[in-house]
Amino acid sequence: MASELHEAIFTAKQERHKNLFLNYRNLNIFPVELLKDEGLQFLERLYMKRNSLTTLPDNLAQKLPNLIELYLHSNNIAIIPQAIGNLAKLQSLDLSDNALQVICPEIGRLRSLRHLRLANNQLKFLPQELGDLKELETLDVSMNLLKTLPERLAQCLSLQCLTADRNRLHCVPRQLCLLPDLNELSMAANCLTSLPLDLGRSMELQFVFVDNNVHLKGLPSYLYNKVIGCSGCGLSLQVSDVKQLSLALGELSVPLPSEVKSIGSEADRVLTLEEMAMRTLHVAYSRPRKDAKFLSPFLLPNSLLDLLQCPLGHCHRCSQPMFTIVYPKLFPLRETALAGVHGRIFLRSLYIR
Repeated sequence: MASELHEAIFTAKQERHKNLFLNYRNLNIFPVELLKDEGLQFLERLYMKRNSLTTLPDNLAQKLPNLIELYLHSNNIAIIPQAIGNLAKLQSLDLSDNALQVICPEIGRLRSLRHLRLANNQLKFLPQELGDLKELETLDVSMNLLKTLPERLAQCLSLQCLTADRNRLHCVPRQLCLLPDLNELSMAANCLTSLPLDLGRSMELQFVFVDNNVHLKGLPSYLYNKVIGCSGCGLSLQVSDVKQLSLALGELSVPLPSEVKSIGSEADRVLTLEEMAMRTLHVAYSRPRKDAKFLSPFLLPNSLLDLLQCPLGHCHRCSQPMFTIVYPKLFPLRETALAGVHGRIFLRSLYIR
């Protein structure tokens, strides 16, 4: 394993690679080969998912100054060094599924950052300096221990998608209603008791997920033709607590890959092939037009394209769209044009099933 790692980094240096993949390497410390001499001055994307890292080096920005994307999903990182703020060109940072309890204020110095993912950590609060991220478009802080969100988030004028599911939030800062580009706000499975009356007034905000807030009794009138919610797709609530599962076959215990989060039984609901196919097509056909080269070489009928554009709902647990499966909604849509669209799709989905 060590020789393969050394070879991968050596090749990247020699051939001046812009992308380096070090996922699933069982790394406990940051590879020193990346930090030797001048480092990798030309590297733009570093993937280190599914390792066992506990921290990051202080000289990361000095050795990898042109880093644009840094993916550290599923490690054991507990501390982010203050020097993280020196990654001036960083646009995407993924620290999901780690052991973070605190985010240093210096993260606000990442002025080029567009996507920040901090889901499934142990964060109890977020620094106000997040408001300094003027280019931030996506923020995911779901599955933490947050009771409040920083008011200065309202200064992230480019923010389009804010996900804070499964925390301990009691309220939505009214300042978030002023975000001009916010398109999706998800705060399902929290402790919300009320929502700002002007939430949803913005024409840009189209999706607000607030289901599974048991103390939330009503919605602002602006949301009645925007809220899409459901009671979940059956995904276990404890998926983030499961580290590794094994399957018992007689006296033999076979460990399963870390991606396997739960073991179902015959009584459990299993997604139909139609539903899985629809979700896959939805992802493919939701790409921007510039990514049209990734689309299927065959054309889909217009009726199916219409269905892909309007899911019946989204699961508050896994955030996936749902097409052929319907669950009770906590807040049903009023009789609006949007409700009519979903009604027609519902009848079509029954035919699909």
